[in-house]
Amino acid sequence: MKSIKSRIWIEDNENVFLGYGRVQLLKKIEETNSISAAAKELNMSYKKAWKLINSMNVSSQEALVITNTGGKDGGGTTLTAYGKKMIVNFETLNAACEDFLNTEFNKLYQL
Repeated sequence: MKSIKSRIWIEDNENVFLGYGRVQLLKKIEETNSISAAAKELNMSYKKAWKLINSMNVSSQEALVITNTGGKDGGGTTLTAYGKKMIVNFETLNAACEDFLNTEFNKLYQL
């Protein structure tokens, strides 16, 4: 069966706020509690990961990620409840878009 694929992202003042790659980064941060570890698992530089996180936090109503400075016990990074909610909301929206596009594609394909 044929299907159609699409990528969506959410913009804020023409800047990307949230998209597939950023959601993957947030999920890895939740899994590892570390920006560095999350970036490594996604084959991304720490600097790029940090810029993406900062961009999301600045564009958001609430912080999606909270960082703790290292020290004797080391630092850490936490995905906030709001960050978790944004992942669920994005994935729900993405699935709804794919369902809609596949429905429309199937209508046209049957012609």
